[in-house]
Amino acid sequence: MDRRTFLAASLAAVSLPARANLPTIGFVRSTPAAPFARLVTAFRAGLADAGLVEDRDVVVEYRWADNQPDRLPALVQELVRKEASVIVGNSQAVEAAKAATSSIPIVFVTSDDPVARGLVASMNRPGGNVTGITFYGAQLSAKRLEVLSEIVPRAKTVGVLVDPGWPGAQSELHDIENAARRLGLRLVVARAATAGELGDAFTIFTANKVDALMVAGSPFFTSNARDVVMLAARHRIAAAYDQREFVAAGGLMSYAGSFAGAYREAGVYAARIVRGAKPSELPVLQPTTFAFTINLPAAKALRLEIPASVRLRADEVID
Repeated sequence: MDRRTFLAASLAAVSLPARANLPTIGFVRSTPAAPFARLVTAFRAGLADAGLVEDRDVVVEYRWADNQPDRLPALVQELVRKEASVIVGNSQAVEAAKAATSSIPIVFVTSDDPVARGLVASMNRPGGNVTGITFYGAQLSAKRLEVLSEIVPRAKTVGVLVDPGWPGAQSELHDIENAARRLGLRLVVARAATAGELGDAFTIFTANKVDALMVAGSPFFTSNARDVVMLAARHRIAAAYDQREFVAAGGLMSYAGSFAGAYREAGVYAARIVRGAKPSELPVLQPTTFAFTINLPAAKALRLEIPASVRLRADEVID
């Protein structure tokens, strides 16, 4: 054994037992890992904000269900067996965690109403072993539709892309339907939970000659943001999204709370729980600011003129 190999082996022998004695945080999502690397970075930043560094103060065990929600119960059970100090996850992951344990603290990050979803008893007093952060993606859908109708004033028929496997889909669709009635718009709803069904959904939109498109919130859609944006561009449909990531990938517009910001706050909450805080004493956090993003090259490709009044309201203009 050469000197470099010997030193590496010696360091590993020292570090592994030390790591094994650190508190464990479970980080679980229903999605693949690759499209959401920024959320891991944000979560680690939140831990650091609270004074904890991964692999120095805590161990983070990552679990990804790759858009197969039926895998979540088994992934969560692994963390329960490891006696994790806290489990952090998106809505579907947290529902699996809540079903698996009533003693391990749980921190959710969701775009839904966590009270209506049954995750907590109330926003200020969550109760039980669950608390978290909501960034209100779904509740902003009415606002997104209003802005989309300003950008595409000729729109009379609007498509809505919905993921039937996402628990918050029906609530968001209800909000969009109410907003459409106020605006005098006709809706065409298409559902997709697989890559093949995405193509079928856009065929439905084209057949119904939709003038614009609302893409409802869904981890599956966000996982496949580039494909969704590409399909909208191919069919020349102006689309509004629930996350900036779609606009960065070439989509037209988004209006949302900060996805990464929510995971940073989740890191802070996880650190506080590791240090002894009880989830029942930590109120559910809500966003205080929202970002409206417009992509001008996307608008130009669709031959849309963004009204000056809309541009002035934008928090970010990609040009």
